[in-house]
Amino acid sequence: MNPLSPLRLTLTAHPILYEVNTRALITRLSRRAGKSISLGDLPDELLDDWMALGYDAVWMMGIWETGPTGRRIAKSYPGLQDEFKRALPDLTDDDIGGSPYAVQAYEPARALGGYEGVERLRNRLHERGIALVLDFVCNHTARDHAWVLEHPEYFIRGADHDALQHPDQYFSADTKRGKRNIAFGRDPYFPGWTDTAQLDYHSPETRRAMTDELMRVAELCDGVRCDMAMLILNDVFAKTWPATTHPDRQPEFWSQAIHTVRQRHPAFLFIAEAYWNREWDLQQLGFDYTYDKTLYDRLLREGAGAVRDHLKAEMEYQRHCLRFIENHDETAAAAAMPSESWQFAAAVVAGTIPGMFLLHDGQLDGNPVKLPVQLIRRAEWAPNPRTQSFYRSLLNTICAPVFRTGTWLQMYPRAAWGENHTWTNFLASWWHDDTNGDRFVIVNYAPLSGQCYIDIPVDLLSGTIIEFRDVMGRAVYIRERSGLETKGMFFDLQPYSFHIFSVFSKNR
Repeated sequence: MNPLSPLRLTLTAHPILYEVNTRALITRLSRRAGKSISLGDLPDELLDDWMALGYDAVWMMGIWETGPTGRRIAKSYPGLQDEFKRALPDLTDDDIGGSPYAVQAYEPARALGGYEGVERLRNRLHERGIALVLDFVCNHTARDHAWVLEHPEYFIRGADHDALQHPDQYFSADTKRGKRNIAFGRDPYFPGWTDTAQLDYHSPETRRAMTDELMRVAELCDGVRCDMAMLILNDVFAKTWPATTHPDRQPEFWSQAIHTVRQRHPAFLFIAEAYWNREWDLQQLGFDYTYDKTLYDRLLREGAGAVRDHLKAEMEYQRHCLRFIENHDETAAAAAMPSESWQFAAAVVAGTIPGMFLLHDGQLDGNPVKLPVQLIRRAEWAPNPRTQSFYRSLLNTICAPVFRTGTWLQMYPRAAWGENHTWTNFLASWWHDDTNGDRFVIVNYAPLSGQCYIDIPVDLLSGTIIEFRDVMGRAVYIRERSGLETKGMFFDLQPYSFHIFSVFSKNR
C-alpha cells in the first residue's frame, strides 16, 4: 500500500465527523447491487453526498478483522440474542459478525476489500476533501488475536485455577508458553467483555507493541477514534488491575504513543472516547477531541440550565470536545427523543457550539433502531423526510465560514416579566467573525412555550438598524440599535423551537 499524507482535519472552531457502520453499509450496498461491494467501490453519488453535506471526516467504524471466537460468542450469548432480534426481526446467523471492538488483527477485513479497498476509499475521500478516521482499541484484543498464542506476556494473567473458579473474569488459553489463564477486557465498574483479552499496560513490552500497532494503523488513515481511551490512564489501569509487583512508574501511554505517531505523521488526528471526567486529562496528553458525554446526558435528561452551566467551561476545553446526540453506543436519537422537535432542538444546540460535531449512520434518516455493533445488517428503514430535510438544512447552515473560523459567545437569557420563569429554558449563543459576519442561535429547550429577553452584543455590530434573518426558517426581525442597547431583544418561542439568525447591520 502506498502511504498517503494525512489530510489534516484543521482545528477550526467546528469540524463535522460522520460515523458509518461500515459492515452494515457494505451489506446493504451489496444486496442492492446483487454483487459484492468493497470499501473501494462505494458509489460516487454516496461520497459526493458526504462532501455536499459538509463532512470534514468520515469514521468508518468496524473495518478490522474479527475472529471466529468473537462471532461464536456473539451467536451464543443469550442476552445478545434478544437485542439482535429486536433490531433485526428476520435475523439469521449470517447477520452476526462479532464485535468490531474485539479486534483479531489491525488488518482491513478481507470481506470489506482489504488493504486495497481502504487505500482506494481513502484516495477517493481525499479527492473530496474528506479525511478518513478508523478505530483503535487500546484496552484489549480479541481472544483469538495472534498475541494470545505467541505473546501471552502482553496480557493480564490469572492464577492457575482462575478460569475455572472465575469464568466470568478469565479464560484458559493454550499458548506457546503453555496453558495460561487470561483476563477478559473490562473497565473498573462492569464485568468483563467475554470476547476479549485484557492487555497489560504495566508491561513496557505491551506498550511498545501497542504503539507499533498504532503506527501501522496511522499508515492507513488520517486519524483514529480510540475506544475507551481513559481505561489505560495510569491511575485508572492501576485501579482496575493492581500490579502484583511494584513496577517503576511509567509515563502515560498516550503521551508517548501520540508523540511517536506525530513524529512521522504531524497532522494525524486523535479522538478519544472518554468518560468519568477524564476528558481534560486526555486533551492534555495530546488528544484533539474527547467525547462530551456530559452534554449528551444533560440534553437528554437535565434541561437547559444544566446545559448552560456545562458550556461555561474554558474555551480551551470546549473547542476540543466532540458533541453528539447519537452514536453507536447510545439509543438512536429518534427513540431517545421521540418528539421530532426535541431531537431537532438538541441537534441545533450540539451542532452550533464549539468543538467537533458527530453525526451517526441512520440519524439523518430518523432511524429509531439502535443497531448492535455485532450485526452486519440493518433492517430496511423508510427515511423520514422531515428529519432528512432538517439535518440537511442544519448542516448547510453550520458549514458557513463563521462557524468554522469565528469566535463563540454564550449568551444569557433574562426574565420577560415578573414571575415568568420560562426564561430559564432558553439557550443562546453568538458567533462572530470580522470577515464572515455574525450568527445568533436561540433555542427554547423545553416542552412548553417560553419568553425571555436576550442582551444582544451590539458592540460587535456597526449600524443603527439591525436585521435578524433566520437561515433555517422564514422569520425576519428588524430592530433599532438603541432599543437593543436599552432593553435587549424579546423572544416568545413555542416548545423546542429555535432560530439561527444571520445578523446584518446598516445605517438609516
